[in-house]
Amino acid sequence: MNAKTPIYRGYRFPSEIISHAVWLYYRFCLSFRDVEDLLAERGVIVSYETIRQWSRKFGAQYARELRRRQGRLGDTWHLDELFVTIQGRRQYLWRAVDQDGDVIDILVQPRRDRRAAKRFFRKLLKAQGGEPRRLVTDKLRSYSAAHRGVMPSVVHDTSRYANNRAEVSHQPTRQRERQMRRFKSAAQAQRFLSVHGVILNLFRVGRHLLRPANHRILRERSFLVWSELTCT
Repeated sequence: MNAKTPIYRGYRFPSEIISHAVWLYYRFCLSFRDVEDLLAERGVIVSYETIRQWSRKFGAQYARELRRRQGRLGDTWHLDELFVTIQGRRQYLWRAVDQDGDVIDILVQPRRDRRAAKRFFRKLLKAQGGEPRRLVTDKLRSYSAAHRGVMPSVVHDTSRYANNRAEVSHQPTRQRERQMRRFKSAAQAQRFLSVHGVILNLFRVGRHLLRPANHRILRERSFLVWSELTCT
């Protein structure tokens, strides 16, 4: 995506407003109506339904460009699954994060058996373009079976507490699930969380580990990347 890409052609609002609305929705725990009010306070009158359409269309495009820019992530993959109730049925959100806590990929599936684990492993390998050095999971047997069938040469760690990083990574999902009053469908959860994870990676700079000056530099770099990919 570059400044010459006509992705905003036919839209009444400029790219700065569209990208800012999408950023607000995915970056913070806000509803479409919350974003509508924040824009209205700045004199921008736009309906929450328009913001929903922007988030669905442009969020996916921004996420694709961010994935291309970030390239391959860490060589230690922490995998875990989280159950979510959608329309009264239990679904499982499979998530992988690297050793730095960056989200590698997610996949919503109705099961957590060996077949589902293999499908998620193959999705990760395709997205990352290669195997990790180390795989960390809990003791769910589906992981061991998929590991033997898909990437048996990778070190598989199932020791106690080793996978706390993946379990902690579920917290933003739970927050958004509560704010959205649960996901409406598995497809909607997949769409939203795929974009949410990538944008979270960009603006997650480890503030508690940095001096204020270094944190400001990294935050400014994140804003610069966002401005470049949204053509603003």
